[in-house]
Amino acid sequence: MNSTLLLNTLLVNEGTCLEADVLIENGRISRIGSDLQHLSADRVIDAAGQHLLPGLIDDQVHFREPGLTHKATIATEARAAVAGGTTTFMEMPNTVPNALTQELLEDKYQIAADTSLANYSFYMGASNDNYDEVMRTDPQRVCGIKVFMGSSTGNMLVDAPQVLEKLFADAPCLIATHCEDEPTVRQRMEFFREKYGDDVPYDIHAIVRNEDACLKSSGFAVELATRKGTRLHILHISTGEETGLFDIGHRVNGQILLADGTPKLITAEACVHHLWFDAGDYRAWGTKIKCNPAIKAEPNKQQILQALLDDRIDVVATDHAPHTAAEKAQPYWQAPSGLPLVQHSLNVMLEFVPQGKISLERVVEKTSHAVADCFQIQERGYIREGYHADLVLVDLKQMTAVQPDTIFSKCGWSPFESTRFHSRVTHTFVSGHLAYEKGSFNEMVKGQRLTFSR
Repeated sequence: MNSTLLLNTLLVNEGTCLEADVLIENGRISRIGSDLQHLSADRVIDAAGQHLLPGLIDDQVHFREPGLTHKATIATEARAAVAGGTTTFMEMPNTVPNALTQELLEDKYQIAADTSLANYSFYMGASNDNYDEVMRTDPQRVCGIKVFMGSSTGNMLVDAPQVLEKLFADAPCLIATHCEDEPTVRQRMEFFREKYGDDVPYDIHAIVRNEDACLKSSGFAVELATRKGTRLHILHISTGEETGLFDIGHRVNGQILLADGTPKLITAEACVHHLWFDAGDYRAWGTKIKCNPAIKAEPNKQQILQALLDDRIDVVATDHAPHTAAEKAQPYWQAPSGLPLVQHSLNVMLEFVPQGKISLERVVEKTSHAVADCFQIQERGYIREGYHADLVLVDLKQMTAVQPDTIFSKCGWSPFESTRFHSRVTHTFVSGHLAYEKGSFNEMVKGQRLTFSR
């Protein structure tokens, strides 16, 4: 038997925070109680004063393997995730080659099985000409189908109307979309190239990929999904206007429901960088915070946060997308879009708690509970007896200073450099395995493939 006993935790779960002990046995949460000190275990951790949270589930990351491993690998980014309290990730198909066949998708699963310290799932990629491959996707073993309705990093734009109609009508599982209207973006890029040439102010990104481009594409996706009855999840909402597209949902018995009790078929995600940064930050960070969809003017982040609190937006993720420092240092038109974020996403969300922007219980809901419910992940996302022990211990009285020598992503830089967060992840358990402890990793046990109850 492999067992760990956590004593004197402040357990945050399902809307409450209470003192509790937790016994982990053979990868599962065996017992939760107010006084388990009499039990024996292979290891005992006194976590007095620390908060115990369910591990974060990040439903949108780009770990770059295969084909782009000079930027990142599944192994390096999974380590960064675990160091930040993220125990589970869902990774995108715009690697090289793109994951557009079931065989290429399974290749990624095998890499993760061999190298990932965190639990994992991978999206099946859609294109204008792989409908038959998409229809072979197993909804119980694959998190979803990714549709780029606007071009981003890579070449996976799906813009053929008849293909979108068929995909939305027939998809065997959740469709996750990147929504930016491609004609709008291209027109604005041409306009600003003519206006500025190569001497472009960095904050131009917020108006090149502007609110209209996002709203037009997201609105089309919602209309199409409503008409076809599609299970749609719109990723990285970046504008306040888009939040009006979504109905209020509430979680009941592992489902996200509408007010009339029917399933909420159209859900949405906010990302930590759209809650933390705004267009005024381009002056300090330049292309380092260039991402698609763009970080926009300050009112948008306030409106996104409010939609998160109102349950119009259902989950929080990162869209972790690392590039090398040299790639990001290129001039605006050449610099790729994307930020490394997964190591500090929990720190970011916890920073909002003492500011009064969100409660600790709601952070847990939006980063763990709601993600598990949204994707119908089996036996994860909650601290419950019998569930997989995906857990993170956080000290809210210690600081995390983000410096180059503390960054675990392969790219070696972070948009949070020189930030001092008022929280520190001390221990991360992945399926019961103590994968991270106070700066050190134990990689003897790898993460597990997610399964889904669909």
